Amino acid sequence: MSTLAAETLANRAAIVGIGATDFSKDSGRSELRLAAEAVQAAVADAGLQPSDVDGLVSFTMDTNTEIAVARAAGIGHLNFFSRIHYGGGAACATVQQAAMAVATGVAEVVVCYRSFNERSGMRFGQVNSALVQQVNSSGTDNAFSYPHGLSTPAGFVAMVAQRYMHEYGATSEDFGRVAVVDRKHAAANPAAFFHGKPITLDDHQNSRYIAEPLHLLDCCQESDGGQAIVVTTPERARDLPNRPVSIAAAASGSGPDQYIMTSYYRPELAGLPEMGIVGDQLWAQSGLRPDDMDMAVLYDHFTPYVLMQLEELGFCGRGEAKDFVREPGALEVGGRLPLNTHGGQLGEAYIHGMNGIAEGVRQLRGESVNQVAGAEKLVVTAGTGVPTSGLVLTV
Repeated sequence: MSTLAAETLANRAAIVGIGATDFSKDSGRSELRLAAEAVQAAVADAGLQPSDVDGLVSFTMDTNTEIAVARAAGIGHLNFFSRIHYGGGAACATVQQAAMAVATGVAEVVVCYRSFNERSGMRFGQVNSALVQQVNSSGTDNAFSYPHGLSTPAGFVAMVAQRYMHEYGATSEDFGRVAVVDRKHAAANPAAFFHGKPITLDDHQNSRYIAEPLHLLDCCQESDGGQAIVVTTPERARDLPNRPVSIAAAASGSGPDQYIMTSYYRPELAGLPEMGIVGDQLWAQSGLRPDDMDMAVLYDHFTPYVLMQLEELGFCGRGEAKDFVREPGALEVGGRLPLNTHGGQLGEAYIHGMNGIAEGVRQLRGESVNQVAGAEKLVVTAGTGVPTSGLVLTV
């Protein structure tokens, strides 16, 4: 980790606005319109005008170029634009790059955005032979697994989950406890697709297998929607209407012998070392520790990876996450570590983790529908199984 980054990035930028579209299974709008709506909503929430924005950051997977979003949202010229690779692993890295831009004076107001019609359009959970046909290194990597039938995200994760269960004694019920908590929180969230629809552990266990040991209710939703986040300097943030949320740490990282969802050739299969690398940077930058966190927003596209993140980030020891989640109420509001209080990607919507960042902001503003009393410090993570990123946010 760069010593310079640790000394200069912490608390040098703040999140001042969040905005989203509705979350649905069929938006009826183009992905560009979703992006523009989310960006405009976030800018308005920040008390700014589109003309104030001079930077945009998104995912390489987003279909909307920065200049197209700028035109559609009424933004003028741009001093900064950037894209981050690795799917959901990019979520917190968009905020990291925005923070670096404003901390170094490259830009003053940067909006991070992600939008897609991931349910009514291209569905990430399905077999996609185009991934093998890419004429690049990713196409070559995928060509090792696809011909053997290992060709969906659930299948990729199932391999790791089986090994994790074998090594540490975790059970399907332990994974299900994450799903039950997410859906409980989503049930109280009017913006969640599964608002008013909690589940029980029996519901989880009785849901069909997608790729054993993963049940349907271990897998995130497929959603249409958009989310945007506004980042600016602490100085400008003080003059805006919302309570500024300080970016106390922002990090990204990849592990040794890293692949995209198929890192099967490392000595330790039952772990997420890339998240450990991100966590080490977060704690060093922020000067905080896991025990300082009032809650966590952990990327939950598949429930087993939530348990592994608890271990990689230091909330418990290796193999101890099963005991952590078995503690009654541990992950609920008022518990040891309230988790995904918006409902996560299992309950609210799958927007590649960007909606999790927004929930972190709401918690620190005191505006969440499942508010954690006195929340002042929290951690947010991005996609797992891929090179990833994370944030520590504080007030």
